[in-house]
Amino acid sequence: MKKYIIALAIAIISLSGCEKFLDKRDPTATSFDEFFTTEEDIRRVVYSSFLDAFTHPTERRLLFYMMEGRSDNAYARIETDHHMIIANGNLTSNSRASEYYWTLFMKHIGRINTYLKNIDIPYVENPSTRQRYKAILEGLRIWHYFRTTYYWGDIPFVLVPVNLEESTPPLTSQAEVLDQLFEMSEDVASRLPEDEGTTNVYMFNKYSFKSVVMRYALYFGRYELAARLAREIIDSKKYQLNAKYGDLFTYKADKTNKEFIVKFDMESHANSATQSFEHLAPQYRTGRGQSYCVPTKALVDAYWTAQGRPIDQCPLHTKQEYELNPKLNRDPRLSVSIFGNGDLLNNEKIDVYDSKSIFYYQNLRSSRTGYWFKKYVDEADLFRTGGNMHFGLTRYAEVLLTYAEAKIMLDDVDDLAKSCINQVRQRAGLDMTIADVTLGSKTRQEWIALLRNERRIEFAGEGVRYDDLLRWKIAEVALNQPVLGHTRMLNGNMESLKVEDRRFLNHQYKWPFHESSLSTEPNLIQNPGY
Repeated sequence: MKKYIIALAIAIISLSGCEKFLDKRDPTATSFDEFFTTEEDIRRVVYSSFLDAFTHPTERRLLFYMMEGRSDNAYARIETDHHMIIANGNLTSNSRASEYYWTLFMKHIGRINTYLKNIDIPYVENPSTRQRYKAILEGLRIWHYFRTTYYWGDIPFVLVPVNLEESTPPLTSQAEVLDQLFEMSEDVASRLPEDEGTTNVYMFNKYSFKSVVMRYALYFGRYELAARLAREIIDSKKYQLNAKYGDLFTYKADKTNKEFIVKFDMESHANSATQSFEHLAPQYRTGRGQSYCVPTKALVDAYWTAQGRPIDQCPLHTKQEYELNPKLNRDPRLSVSIFGNGDLLNNEKIDVYDSKSIFYYQNLRSSRTGYWFKKYVDEADLFRTGGNMHFGLTRYAEVLLTYAEAKIMLDDVDDLAKSCINQVRQRAGLDMTIADVTLGSKTRQEWIALLRNERRIEFAGEGVRYDDLLRWKIAEVALNQPVLGHTRMLNGNMESLKVEDRRFLNHQYKWPFHESSLSTEPNLIQNPGY
């Protein structure tokens, strides 16, 4: 008997029993049809489809902010979280990570295919309710397929349930998959409500779904579409930049801002406690911080000056001065996104070099880089077993920078594109007498460099950097550098904490299929290099 069965088939088999996330009321039911009978049943399967892949607050392998550890922005210290092995080039066809993510994505696609086939069975009072849930499920399936083809390329593309005899569908080319996904997206968006509801706000509305499609249109180089979708979201006037950047990532504005678009709120995971403080913060006395994912020197150095200049191109100070003192004349987003040596936690000064300090960089639950993310780390959670933080999986700043990047890549840097960048910079608190991008002229490469760095620092700690490295084809540079941390002068020489060496080979722009998947799915073709 085979050890593994293709996940698409597993999804159908599992639904013949009792999946705990469906919370089945009838313990005697033995088939899917017997417990998929009411409007509440539809809501539950939609809820579970969000929860298991996007909004589980304790699953570090899936949490968006933990994915920063795959990139040059951060170091993730637990190998079984998978992010470390992706970042240091150890993702292979025998890695648990490659099997885990492939099986997960395919399982959820298989489940959604089954839900959609049976969507007309449950009784609902208002037919529009059924159509809304159907569109949401179709949107989630599109999101899964976008992620799957982004990492693996050519994949099986199936929109109906399959049985064991049909469990080895042929590969569809990435280009064909994308053509169908983007076409389907237009139809799905047209059937979603214009506004988010007062409950279930994490579920797609027209514009939150468009923000997901916009992201992948940009990722796959469909710049006209990315610009159009971004413009539609801008013109809807439903979202806006929060006045204070740092407040978005604390309890000051996490629940009240109008910037979050796809929302990861408490309702999306049945009000179970969020653990971002535990995952990201330092261990502190009886606090729960574990420093699972921490920033690197490379990220800190990527923050330009308050005037919007790279630290090696600023006439006010030398690059060395900036490296030794990250607080010197820097983009204000740095101080509200990252903290480290010399900063305060609960009014206690952090000293990562004192071996007697709880913050000592070689302590297990401390940061080996000497830095921590401040985003999603609110001192209100310092001694609590969990928090109630709301997160944004997409936000309005991404819409603005997507429009700008798409227009840059189309060689059409219009006034709106410039305004989009300026809005993000001005909200951040830069000196706009110099940082205003309308001042002077720029070459195409200068625009690209500016935009890419703007994305890096605006979304630092939010899990998008790794995907950016892949699509910009710069991972072979960024991920072939050692991971360094805090820098100081020691015996007259600059010295940085060193965490690990990394490598990235050209074939790793695509992920491998796991050997078990290849043995049970004979139509899969291993990506080159594995």
